[in-house]
Amino acid sequence: MVDMDPKIIDHVLSTTRSVRLRLDFERPVDPQLILDCIDIAEQAPTGGNIGSRRWTVITDSQQKERIADLYLKTAGNWMIHARERLAGTGHPNEKMFNSAAFLAENLAKSPAIVVPSIIGIHDNSGRPGLFDSVIQSAWSFCLALRARGLGTAWTTAILAESDELKSLLGLPSATTEIAMFPVAWTKGTDFKAVSRTPSREITYFNTYGLTFENGPDIPFSFLNGPGMVVEVDVAARRQDAWSLVSDINFGGEFSSEFVGADWDDGFTGPEKGAIFTGRNKNEHLGDWTAKCVIDVYDEGRLFGWCTGEISSPGARWRYELIDLGGSIRIRHRVILGPGESGLTRIITEKPEMECKIIKKRLLSLGQSMQMVLDGMKAQLEG
Repeated sequence: MVDMDPKIIDHVLSTTRSVRLRLDFERPVDPQLILDCIDIAEQAPTGGNIGSRRWTVITDSQQKERIADLYLKTAGNWMIHARERLAGTGHPNEKMFNSAAFLAENLAKSPAIVVPSIIGIHDNSGRPGLFDSVIQSAWSFCLALRARGLGTAWTTAILAESDELKSLLGLPSATTEIAMFPVAWTKGTDFKAVSRTPSREITYFNTYGLTFENGPDIPFSFLNGPGMVVEVDVAARRQDAWSLVSDINFGGEFSSEFVGADWDDGFTGPEKGAIFTGRNKNEHLGDWTAKCVIDVYDEGRLFGWCTGEISSPGARWRYELIDLGGSIRIRHRVILGPGESGLTRIITEKPEMECKIIKKRLLSLGQSMQMVLDGMKAQLEG
């Protein structure tokens, strides 16, 4: 048995970046190194164990120029324009477009360009098919490059001109290209892991949207920090979306439970530490009010409050705006506990039903939250 060090494997997996600015276009790459990486990539699973993946490696300078021109046509020129438009603005995508534009301008200098493809035409049905036999192999290729001090950037924009790409490379019509990889040595190998959404916020147990801050135990309990997440993508400006998520009364128009809210004395608008009282109505729980304290406030990005005391809230509510480059994703989340609430009193009366009570409550909240987001989307896009 071969001993494997998870730390080494995890390091490669978490530091294999899309490299553009740090590609060394001056240092030649031995084609055998690329073949070695393809041999590794071909160990990836494939449907039916059928070897239908094919790899085209472009090293001819004139051919690389033609590929680079096509890349400029499909997306490169737009990336260059975006870089110029965002330069010096501090926009979240400023660095990304600077890097992408650099690659577009220098693609032909790459020692090699690799285009993985697969025999067959995708039927656009949405069913699993060709891609499930090639994507994993393409990623393994990127990892193998990284392990040898080489780098690449996963690019797909050129695939929009599939017919012209096929003509340039002589690819059969009955093939599907998957990506385009410029391959070069990297200037240094000290790449690092980047900030990503923690797994507990995007991993759902048994039911889509159902999250836990710890565990969960089986059956899960209030102590696991159960929560619910709903999301919607909206074609809108960030400031317009922010005006709705930070409006404490907006949800009352669409929610099946939340009725409305009023600022407590001394507060007139959203800011960290501001307090408002929410009014709610539920056929099972009756009518009630909840003291809410804004505990998260990052204008244009995060807005959140907790019910009860900040140190031990009955629930924590969050809105997050995520820039998608031309649209906005609105993410709405609630986490129950750990403090007391109407729900904890019900659980105290029927402790043996705790898991079922919590799940039913979260599903109900999720439906209401989705109604609010759908209302936001309709208003922002209408």
